[in-house]
Amino acid sequence: MKLLAFAGSNSKTSINKQLVTYAASLVDASEVEILDLNDYEMPIYSVERNEEGMPELATQFFNKIGAADGVIISFAEYNGSYSSAYKNIFDWMSRIDMKVFQNKPMIMMASSPGSMGGASVLAAAKGSAPYFAADVKATLSVPKFYDVFDSEAGKMKDADMDEALRKALSEAFTLKA
Repeated sequence: MKLLAFAGSNSKTSINKQLVTYAASLVDASEVEILDLNDYEMPIYSVERNEEGMPELATQFFNKIGAADGVIISFAEYNGSYSSAYKNIFDWMSRIDMKVFQNKPMIMMASSPGSMGGASVLAAAKGSAPYFAADVKATLSVPKFYDVFDSEAGKMKDADMDEALRKALSEAFTLKA
């Protein structure tokens, strides 16, 4: 099984990238690829730019989803919505094919330092998922990131939250023993 994972953030210290990296490490996969949105910077999407042609990076990202057997995303929440870095990549890919997620089984997550855990962006992502061919098996909001996650060790330090993460992941994937 080939697993693709990424955070919907371009922050170099992204808590969502830390979370998605840990989540991916729990899945029994022959290959795990963790993408960094910083490697996919492209012009801000607009109708006029679309008429100029598709950026190669959008095609590459779209093809990586297509080549995966499953996807894990952890969304950063900026002012209650997607980060501009994620939204731009998503907008470009949707011009390739509205079925951006290509019916891949996926887990959607979000985290934040606050008590809501990115709930707004997660709700938006889950709500729009059927329109973009996302086979969402489970979602998980991780509130109070710094209280539940050990950034130095790169893993959950809160047993209940770790159990919730493993349960969500098991809805789509086989976990490592």
